[in-house]
Amino acid sequence: MQTLITRLGLEGRLRRENLIRYGIQSGLATGFLLMLLLIMDVLTQKVLIAALGASTFIAFVVPRSANADPRHLIGGYLVGIIAGGPIGLLAHQVHANTAAGYLDVVAVFGALATGLAMFLMVATKTEHPPAAALALGLVLNEWDWFTLALVVGGVIFLALFKQFVRPYLMDLQ
Repeated sequence: MQTLITRLGLEGRLRRENLIRYGIQSGLATGFLLMLLLIMDVLTQKVLIAALGASTFIAFVVPRSANADPRHLIGGYLVGIIAGGPIGLLAHQVHANTAAGYLDVVAVFGALATGLAMFLMVATKTEHPPAAALALGLVLNEWDWFTLALVVGGVIFLALFKQFVRPYLMDLQ
């Protein structure tokens, strides 16, 4: 067992104090996400809310990375909504008014929304990968403005909570 641990380069990571830190930070992330999921409509908006799970991972596993700072968390989600929202509405209009198959429409518009979100995030220095997934989710899912408000509120709360506990967090990678 020790040779396997050595081969995998885990000897420093498996120290007791690291395991305790991993447990604390994973527990904080779990508790935070549980609160969000209890508040949000997780049954009908799975794709949109799943992006928050990925953002929670980034915020608590690599809290000192650029992707975990408030500018990237909140800005990335706003860009994802700006890119994916209108394209998602357009995709549903195109599908309703043409003979094009739903899968074809969603594929084209989903790729466009994701690509536009990526471009805008890079241009505005708000790169946050889960927010690009949100742009895609806005094309794949039907959504309403209340859900978007909950997602934005959730990511703002995540950014604030992470900033509050940041002095106690370390990068776990």
